[in-house]
Amino acid sequence: MEKTLVIFKPSAIVRGFVGQILARFQQKGLIIAGMKMMQLDEDLLRVHYAHLVDRPFFPSLLESMMASPVIVLCLKGKDAVKVVRLLTGATNGREAQPGTIRGDFSMSGQENIIHASSSIEDAEVEIKRFFSDDEIFEWCPQNVRMLYAPDEM
Repeated sequence: MEKTLVIFKPSAIVRGFVGQILARFQQKGLIIAGMKMMQLDEDLLRVHYAHLVDRPFFPSLLESMMASPVIVLCLKGKDAVKVVRLLTGATNGREAQPGTIRGDFSMSGQENIIHASSSIEDAEVEIKRFFSDDEIFEWCPQNVRMLYAPDEM
């Protein structure tokens, strides 16, 4: 099964949305393969957001992402990257469709509740960035046969 990384940003933690958002992923049928709370620092964020370091808003992004601890998740499932991105919605919460996480919980482009890997390749790199091998679990819940048809597993 495919794996992806999700970060519950400080805006989700401080506003108390962790349970509601996690429930959405589980209700969809995604499997938690790893989960932990951590405080991000500037060095890790500069690597994670390397493509944004030269943008004028980067200092604000750093401040936002270090405002509280975050929760990082490794989720797995069939087409997990695509499924999580669809559940997450557009980056800017004002543009995200109602029913998506950002569409229901965010009014901002920066304080947009959640990070989700954008591709399978990014997911692989990001999971290694935030988790050690022994923090990712290869397990399958008993109800998995009710999530997928036999030819989808």
